[in-house]
Amino acid sequence: MKKIILLLALLFGLSSIAQAETVVYNPNSKIYHNPTCPSAKICKTCIKIDKQAAQQKGGRACKKCGG
Repeated sequence: MKKIILLLALLFGLSSIAQAETVVYNPNSKIYHNPTCPSAKICKTCIKIDKQAAQQKGGRACKKCGG
């Protein structure tokens, strides 16, 4: 029983981490990048926000890195 509870707690904990993915968002072009994307590293106007927040602002994924 303890193993099942521990497993469920682990699964729910990991799912909340996956939802809070940080991306690098350009408010001018409305494109978001993975933080390791070369385009994100040279961006002057980019900000770090949640992926979900970037999508709510009308953002789309970078074609190079997939956001």
